Amino acid sequence: MSLRNIKKGDTVTIHYTGKFEDDQVFDSSKGRDPLEFVVGEGQIIVGVEKAVIGMHMGEAKTVKLNPSEAYGDRRDDLVSTVEKKYLSPDMDPKPGTQWLIGDPQDPTIVTVLEANDENITLDANHPLAGKMLIFDLEIIAIA
Repeated sequence: MSLRNIKKGDTVTIHYTGKFEDDQVFDSSKGRDPLEFVVGEGQIIVGVEKAVIGMHMGEAKTVKLNPSEAYGDRRDDLVSTVEKKYLSPDMDPKPGTQWLIGDPQDPTIVTVLEANDENITLDANHPLAGKMLIFDLEIIAIA
């Protein structure tokens, strides 16, 4: 029996664990349904997509991804200050709070960085932008 290697266009199912360089886990499929995606369709971050190409059923490996292969570099132009008077009165902007803004079909997640009586500072960078990430990957199925 030959082992079939994953190629672009294959539907693959993987278990993964995402960690920072200090081994702190930020996400994992362990204990829940594995992740399924079509290789080459941009459904997941590019570094994981590239990493699975050439792997085979049951194979496991660990990859270290630069920000450019994951969630991109942090961008200062995605941080802005807004006058609090433009917020709905029921909004309570506490640092760390995340909101969905913009087009309901393609919303942007923003995180409140700072808030005072007059202004709030919002960050539209992905929370993992600018970080080196390590992924443990295991191929569960190939279709």
